[in-house]
Amino acid sequence: MSTTDTLTRTPWAGTADDAELQYWRGVAQSVADQLAVDVLERDRANLQPVAEAELLRSSGLLNLLVPAEFGGGGGHFEAAFETVRVLATLDGSISQLLAYHYFNQACIGFYADPARQAAWWRRTVEGGWLWGDSVNPVDPTLVLSPEGEGYRLNGLKRFSTGSGVGDVIIINAAIEGGADHGKVLAFVLETSREGLELVDDWDNLGQRLTGSGSVKYTNVPVHPADILGEVTDEPISTLLTPGVQLGFANFYLGVAQGALRQGREILLARKNSWFLSGAETYAHDPVFQRVLGELKARTAAVEALAEKLNRRYDREVARSASLSVQQRGEFAVAIAELKVVATEIGIEVSNRIYEVTGASSTKSSVGLDLFWRNVRTHSLHDPVDYKKIEVAAYYLHGELQPLSLYT
Repeated sequence: MSTTDTLTRTPWAGTADDAELQYWRGVAQSVADQLAVDVLERDRANLQPVAEAELLRSSGLLNLLVPAEFGGGGGHFEAAFETVRVLATLDGSISQLLAYHYFNQACIGFYADPARQAAWWRRTVEGGWLWGDSVNPVDPTLVLSPEGEGYRLNGLKRFSTGSGVGDVIIINAAIEGGADHGKVLAFVLETSREGLELVDDWDNLGQRLTGSGSVKYTNVPVHPADILGEVTDEPISTLLTPGVQLGFANFYLGVAQGALRQGREILLARKNSWFLSGAETYAHDPVFQRVLGELKARTAAVEALAEKLNRRYDREVARSASLSVQQRGEFAVAIAELKVVATEIGIEVSNRIYEVTGASSTKSSVGLDLFWRNVRTHSLHDPVDYKKIEVAAYYLHGELQPLSLYT
């Protein structure tokens, strides 16, 4: 239910220049280098990423997207997507944590009334907030009941990324009862709010340090000041979801690039060659060169598409209230195309890299498995086959998928 007088106006305009991209790329690489020092040890410990969250905070990456006039980095989404990719080459968990933070925090620009956005931006900067979320749409167990001028929240939400270390959590819930029954609100609660319980139950194959446990709500008070806004079908507001999917694609691409880089280092260090080969070393063997060349070329192709769409996202966001349903839908399909190939290249490279690194690279101390475990885990977030169908339905019939937190 959208009307022209309620359309959200986003605070972002223009696109990133080379200086901006170079600056944030450098910051991200510095953080990634620090994370790389003990990435395997941290992954195996499977603890909440408290120190990692502080590293993101102290680096300034958390506020990259916050407009400069409110004390933020004044950056663009293209720069944010690149930081996600850079971190994913070395630590997929923290890459995901940052990617989700960006779009949780960006809900200020997508959902909040323009007159109230300045206060929210200042609060997140002054508080140094890392934003977690509790919006998993396939787990709709939250009940938001009217009470006085506010509400009470009850229920359980699984897969709440960042909740374990977040300062605040953004939540989507439908109002049950009262004059606004059925409306879906986006609101923000500090993790210390009375009745909010963080459940440390995230124990998965990969992405272990994403703070993605469950959150239980027992009569949690939700005040008017906590509410960002109503979740509607306004094209600019719903552009947030394709942005999240674009973040996923950059994450998967980063995993592929990281696996390639480590695989190259291992291959160059291998001595001798296969006994049937006439090559001096494995790295000079055309069989191994062919495999690595194929994976490198396909990864480069995905990178080119990602860079194109990363920049385009800023252009589409800049349309703000003028963004049409058709424009939003067509762009979502383009991102779905990237999501398909990025998923496949992330999984394939992290799997097939073993073909050039050999049996010795399966040692736990090498840690090459971390890439595959991370991308295999997160790529199950939503079935990539449905992204293929989304692409084909539009290509064949011009059909757009129904709006959701996946499309």
